[in-house]
Amino acid sequence: MLRHIATRILPRSSIVAARARPFSTDLPAATVTDDKFVEAWKKVIPNIEPPKTPLAYMTPRPPTPSSIPSKLTVNFVLPYASELSAKEVDMVIIPATTGHMGVLPGHVATIAELKPGVMSVHEGNEVKKYFVSSGFAFIHANSYADIMAVEAVPVDQIDASLVQKGLAEFTQKLSSATTDLEKAEAQIGVDIHSALNSALAG
Repeated sequence: MLRHIATRILPRSSIVAARARPFSTDLPAATVTDDKFVEAWKKVIPNIEPPKTPLAYMTPRPPTPSSIPSKLTVNFVLPYASELSAKEVDMVIIPATTGHMGVLPGHVATIAELKPGVMSVHEGNEVKKYFVSSGFAFIHANSYADIMAVEAVPVDQIDASLVQKGLAEFTQKLSSATTDLEKAEAQIGVDIHSALNSALAG
């Protein structure tokens, strides 16, 4: 359907060019270089070797397979820990700002901002649920998903009484806030504690 619409609104040359352009995750290690950067560097400073760029230290993802794999490979990291590393799962559901989004193997390449809510990781009959505060999810065309959260905790480790107490405190702060900063801080607290409360209820 999308290709049909594109052929009506884009010139054919644009469609062919877009289809021919590879994703960075599709490139083998030997071709992942910053050729333009090196060329520009040598024009300006020909006597000094150019510095290495981040691409020199990154292992490229495996190429996009010709058929959809049976598993989704997930990396789930926090600033201080790695919760999941190259974990093969059936599906992950993330709390995106646009709504809950299910990610299966073969998902289209996407970047999604996370909002406070429950992220669930499905592996067979087992479902592991995490409460995430915020972050980003990068879904790659080769059935890899990199999920980065600012903070996360397994839902079964959340203390319901502390959530209720926090929600009451931030609701009180919101009603008595006088400055824009106080209102914003209190609103964030209310939003996160309301999401925690929903996570425990559902």
